[in-house]
Amino acid sequence: MANNWFKFKQFTINQSGSAMKVGTDGVLLGAWASLPERGSDVLDVGTGTGLLSLMIAQKYLNAKLTAIDIDRVSCIQAKENFQNSKWKDRISVEEVSFQDICLQSAQKYDLIIVNPPYFSNSLPAADSSRSLARHQKSLSLDELVIGVKKLLHSQGYFNLILPSDQKTKCLQLANETGLFPRRILNVRSNPGKEFIRVLIEFSFNENDLFENELTIEKDKRHEYSEDYIELTKEFYLKF
Repeated sequence: MANNWFKFKQFTINQSGSAMKVGTDGVLLGAWASLPERGSDVLDVGTGTGLLSLMIAQKYLNAKLTAIDIDRVSCIQAKENFQNSKWKDRISVEEVSFQDICLQSAQKYDLIIVNPPYFSNSLPAADSSRSLARHQKSLSLDELVIGVKKLLHSQGYFNLILPSDQKTKCLQLANETGLFPRRILNVRSNPGKEFIRVLIEFSFNENDLFENELTIEKDKRHEYSEDYIELTKEFYLKF
């Protein structure tokens, strides 16, 4: 789900070069994700153009963000977007894999946020960068959950977005790793449609689970629901 308008209230995503478009998945996750009150250190895994880091920096003025990606072009693009934002002093970008961060870093993060390479059943994309971002050959869901256990602060949150058919697998993997869901948002594109995405927030603490749903559009194309507008309005100029 890609948007055709990318100007946000506090920044503009640059589309030069071969950078990927800003998608609805990223917007949903960035708007929905939460940082613990006591926390400040954020890890954005697979940052792409840097959208999630910029949204978190806008929402949380105390956030210090590390954005990582294995694609050099994406890192260059993200760095350019960060430098053009008012939060450039709070966001850094590194060309490194999540697996290497897990091996090399002793830091614990208060929030780990990721729009992961989860399209394991779709056909490979023609462009290699696009393919890396859409397939589990670079980072499997299993590796992600295991790595989060190592890097997440004991009171931290792990937020991600997945296709709805990956929900059960993700919850099972997290449970086996000692992570528990705090919030779940089931997303459909239009009224009456099946859920297509699920957003999940995990922590190490067992909590009362809050689960609800959101519909992006009304019956007409680009006529957005009140719930979607309410969730994302602090970012879009359109709203």
